[in-house]
Amino acid sequence: MPRNRPASYPLLLLLLALAGAAAVAGRRGPAPPANATTADSPVYLWPLPRSVASGSRTLTVDPDLALDPQGPGGGAPALAEAFQRYKGLVFAPWAHAARKRGGGAAAYDVARLTVLVASANDTLALGVDESYAIYVGAPGGVNAIVGGAIIEANTIYGAIRGLETFSQLCVFNYDTKNVEVRNAPWHIQDAPRFAFRGLLLDTSRHYLPIDVIKQVIDSMSFAKLNVLHWHIIDEQSFPLEVPSYPNLWKGSYTKWERYTVEDAHDIVKYVILSFRCINVMAEIDVPGHAESWGYGYPKLWPSPNCTEPLDVSSNFTFEVISGILSDMRKIFPFGLFHLGGDEVYTGCWNVTPHVRQWLNEHNMTTKDAYKYFVLRAQELAIKLDWTPVNWEETFNSFKENLNPLTVVHNWLGPGVCPKVVAKGFRCIMSNQGIWYLDHLDVPWEDVYSGEPLDGISDKDQQKLVLGGEVCMWGETADTSDVLQMIWPRAAAAAERLWSPLEAITAQDVETTVLSRLHYFRCLLNHRGIAAAPVTNYYARKPPIGPGSCFVQ
Repeated sequence: MPRNRPASYPLLLLLLALAGAAAVAGRRGPAPPANATTADSPVYLWPLPRSVASGSRTLTVDPDLALDPQGPGGGAPALAEAFQRYKGLVFAPWAHAARKRGGGAAAYDVARLTVLVASANDTLALGVDESYAIYVGAPGGVNAIVGGAIIEANTIYGAIRGLETFSQLCVFNYDTKNVEVRNAPWHIQDAPRFAFRGLLLDTSRHYLPIDVIKQVIDSMSFAKLNVLHWHIIDEQSFPLEVPSYPNLWKGSYTKWERYTVEDAHDIVKYVILSFRCINVMAEIDVPGHAESWGYGYPKLWPSPNCTEPLDVSSNFTFEVISGILSDMRKIFPFGLFHLGGDEVYTGCWNVTPHVRQWLNEHNMTTKDAYKYFVLRAQELAIKLDWTPVNWEETFNSFKENLNPLTVVHNWLGPGVCPKVVAKGFRCIMSNQGIWYLDHLDVPWEDVYSGEPLDGISDKDQQKLVLGGEVCMWGETADTSDVLQMIWPRAAAAAERLWSPLEAITAQDVETTVLSRLHYFRCLLNHRGIAAAPVTNYYARKPPIGPGSCFVQ
């Protein structure tokens, strides 16, 4: 994807130039790689930034760290809110009370965080500029120009990505009870490699409470994932309220395992108003995976003995789909909408008399009817200004007929995206062999190895790969274990999707990457996210015995 360069601020450029010159003067030999500090220790940042330069000093950070907003977008209330949110992650609740007496801010090396935001436009969409630059220095010394820290970004979303990275630079020292930034000064330039970095969350196979979904959203922001693919509905349950067709959620497991319209709005508002840099892509999977629809409206089933796919011969089916989409468009502003289209077993259409008659009257085979259904559903979504996303079976079955706007979602295996982009379509990779998180025996190393551009050498075709997505299917995941099934393996994919390929491939997986992933897993635990041990043979398993978080 195109790499955006942060906007130029003369002050920051001067500081970086001087700091860089001083660092070169004070260091002999080649510069360390992006995954190592000047002292040749791993950079404990996840995901790995594009460019990193560091020093050898340790700086103390004031518990009363002040925000100094600058630029047209610096005054946004959301930035101040995000700053306070990250302060709460970095500093203990008692930090202010333990602050050094007598010295005030002067007693600390970093007492102010300046955040420069070039644009006041806070529109969130796929491809929004998430780039940022960070400089952390201290008064005095050959490697520092000024005290404090600076984050520079084009948008508030880049600034908040910078806040996440800055928070990971801050480490608590249990001996001095101070928060420190080690290996300073730091100069970091960063931007994501792919625009789409997703996590699918399935709330049909098991209902997940709203607070659990918010925990998942919080954890995604820590790893710089930016699309929550909400697989709300499937054949097992229909938990979402649809005002246009109020009986649909009779397909929920119970009345206490449902999402009201207000609940869905709450999830979207949570990510938008808090500026966590996450889009919500909803999905209704049609025409298969829809048995639960018929419990509220039995006419959607071809017959009591044929409960999916939905009845392709009935206009009522498409009226219901249109009503669902219209209601959901009022909730989900993101430009992509997932229409499913996978695993459509059309055999019962052939043996249901009225459907068979309709097929004969329209001179269609069941494969033709499958195509007709998908294309008609796409038209309904496009009329609502959505870009349709479909699972790869639609491309495999009738690529010549798909709407050119279609984004094809790979899942069955490798080698699909090269075929998709060769035909001019965009692609999202979710190869089930490595990026399905419900496959508990897939180790983190295999997740880390997933590469969305494998087999695609043409630069223009590479641009058609939007990115990738790890999928948390819910057959064996509920509130009791969903977070430890997602983390830390999802972090391996998150780095693959964010960090430069050359930085990823330069690392030794079993040493440098593993130690950094251990560290990030422990960071998630400290932040209240129930991430499982990294090296368990089966994901989500508890530790096998006593030991440190950093080596499990």
